[in-house]
Amino acid sequence: MDIFVHILTHNVLPLTILISVGMVMERVFKLDIKTLSKLNFYVFSPAVMFELLLHTAISLRLFGQVMLFFFLFMAVQYAILEVVIRTRKYEGGMKSAMRNSVLFYNSANYGIPINQLAFSGNPVSLAVQVLIMMMQSLVPNTYGIYNVNAHKAEWRHILRIILTMPVIYVIPAGLLMRAFHIPIPQFVDTPIAYLSNAFIGTALVTLGVQLGGMKWTFERSAAWDVGLSVFLRLAVGPLIAWLLVMVLGLKGITAPALIVSSAVPTSLSSVLLAVEFDNEPEFASQTVLVSTVLSILSVTAVIYVLPA
Repeated sequence: MDIFVHILTHNVLPLTILISVGMVMERVFKLDIKTLSKLNFYVFSPAVMFELLLHTAISLRLFGQVMLFFFLFMAVQYAILEVVIRTRKYEGGMKSAMRNSVLFYNSANYGIPINQLAFSGNPVSLAVQVLIMMMQSLVPNTYGIYNVNAHKAEWRHILRIILTMPVIYVIPAGLLMRAFHIPIPQFVDTPIAYLSNAFIGTALVTLGVQLGGMKWTFERSAAWDVGLSVFLRLAVGPLIAWLLVMVLGLKGITAPALIVSSAVPTSLSSVLLAVEFDNEPEFASQTVLVSTVLSILSVTAVIYVLPA
C-alpha cells in the first residue's frame, strides 16, 4: 500500500496536474503546439541529458552491461511488434505510431523517481536508470524520427532532420567530458541546469495541450489499438526484461533496476514525435495518458514481486 500511495502522490498526480494545466491553457488560449514541441526537442531534452551524464557516477562495466541489455530488450520488443503490426494489418503512419508507443518509454520524469523509490536512492540503480534514459533519449531522436517519416519522405531528407537534433551531439559530448574530466564553466553550467529543470514541466504541458486540442474517439478498433499498445508496454515489457536479466546472468541490484526501468509507461517522446511530424498524434497522446494511469497498478506490481 505504501508503494501504491507513493506512486500515486509522487508520480501520477503531479503528472496529471501538469497535463491538466496544458489542457486548460489550450482550451483558453489555443497554444501553438509546434513551438512547444520544438522547445522540447531542441532545448530542454538535450539540457537534461547533458546534466545527468555529467553528474552521475557510471562505471565502464555497468555501462557495458546496460548497453547489452538495452539492445537485446529493444530487439525482442521490435520482433514482437512486427508480429502485432502484421496481424493487425497496420498501414502507413499507424505502424510507426504503434512502434513508438511501445519502444519509447518514460525513463526520465517517471523512471528516475520510481527508481529512487524502489531502491532507496542506491547510486548503482540510479546509474542504470540514467543510462537507460540516455538511450531512450538517443533512439527517439534517431530511429524514432526515421520511423515516423519513412513512409512519406526520402532517406536523405530524414537524415538531414536527424542531424539537426542536439541530443545526438550532447550525449557523446557529455560522455567525453566525463571520461577526460573536462570541467564546465559555471556560467555555462548554471543555464544548463535551469533548462534541465524546465524539461519535465514543459513536456507534460505539451502533452496536455495536445490532449486538450484533439477530439477523443471511442471507436472499438481505436480502443483496441490503444489497449494493445498499453498491454505491450506495461505487461510484456517487464516480462521481457525479467527473462533477459536471467539469460544474461545479471546479479546484484543491476538486475531488478533494469526490470523496473522497463516497466514504466509510454514516453512523452512518442507524442512529441507525433506532433512534430504529424503522425497519429491522437493515438500517441491516448497511449501516453492511458499507460500512465494504468501504471499505478502495473509498476506497483512489478516492484512488489521483485526479490528482496
